[in-house]
Amino acid sequence: MSTAVAVDHVGVAARDLAPMAAAYERLGFALSPVAQQSGRRRPDLPVEQYGSGNRCAFLKHGYIELIAILDPALYDNTLNAFLARYPGMHILALAMTDEDANLTRMRAAGIDIPGVAYLERPVEAGGPIARFARLPFPDPPEGRVQLIRHLTPELVWQERWMDHANKAVALEEVILCAAEPAETAARLSRLSGLPVEPDPAGGFLLRLAGAARAAGPFAPVMETRVRMLTEQALGEVLPGVTAPALPFMAGMVVRTEDGGAAARRVLEGIPTVQAPAGAMVPPAYAAGAAVVFA
Repeated sequence: MSTAVAVDHVGVAARDLAPMAAAYERLGFALSPVAQQSGRRRPDLPVEQYGSGNRCAFLKHGYIELIAILDPALYDNTLNAFLARYPGMHILALAMTDEDANLTRMRAAGIDIPGVAYLERPVEAGGPIARFARLPFPDPPEGRVQLIRHLTPELVWQERWMDHANKAVALEEVILCAAEPAETAARLSRLSGLPVEPDPAGGFLLRLAGAARAAGPFAPVMETRVRMLTEQALGEVLPGVTAPALPFMAGMVVRTEDGGAAARRVLEGIPTVQAPAGAMVPPAYAAGAAVVFA
């Protein structure tokens, strides 16, 4: 298939990994071990170790990546440029099932992409190496926006890391904000190969129909969405959230297996806000990204 099929993951970035990980553990997420990344800066260059690393909250459908700089002496994987704008969400990855078909489509659409970019990392210290095929949109102002196919999904989606106290099961929706949502929508439409539609709150909506196992080996077929909102609409969808810079990756909606009941218990003591989709953790308590439990 030569289009994107689902939301795969988002990446929340910070300079230091430990405080960010502690914040998400406080929200009831179980996290994978620390893993330092490697990859090729360009398809024609050799694999090198990066200074960036992550811990992740793997869900039955998709995941949340917490990414930071582990070694400032090594290539920063563009994190410093992201963090100069704001700490928070800077990565949006859409799942694909065929990188070659999507590369051909993107080049036919006039996207200047040199080829498939590969990334790898150990799943844990001394563990097996997980590998990913990526098609990043070149230098979008929104952050790192890409298509991804997991070459070794069984290595990263391990059940020992998926028992979340908040009962989270799916990354269902990603919310962006832009001064000109039509420009962001056009980029995401070209990246995904899919049409956008008006968002009822104000802006544009990208619907991804889903595919079995596309966003993890346990992933069902389900619709996921990316919303590209005006500043006014952002405050309606994520109450109280304002953009530190535009465009802005503002937040996410995480589907739970019990309608948010366990999450509300876990979140006691955190000043949550009722958003249209569910209980929202403000960005100040989630490393700069609003997290809504539905």
